[in-house]
Amino acid sequence: MTTTSLEKFDQLLDARGLSCPLPILKTRTALKALPTGNILKVLTTDPGAIQDIASFCKTTGNELAGQGSSKDVYSFYIRKN
Repeated sequence: MTTTSLEKFDQLLDARGLSCPLPILKTRTALKALPTGNILKVLTTDPGAIQDIASFCKTTGNELAGQGSSKDVYSFYIRKN
């Protein structure tokens, strides 16, 4: 996994403890409420989210601006396009 962290983000979604498909569903809902160009930081403990978030961004046209992991918590920075 590429480790990139962004200092600035506009909203935090804490999806830790949730299993697939809930992290993606909550990510979709949170992104809908954000203005274009804003960054959503998603935290999850679901290892399946690594592939799911990348696929979600690719199919929706949003940018996966960064990702990383620490102590079984995965973080994703998604820029709404």
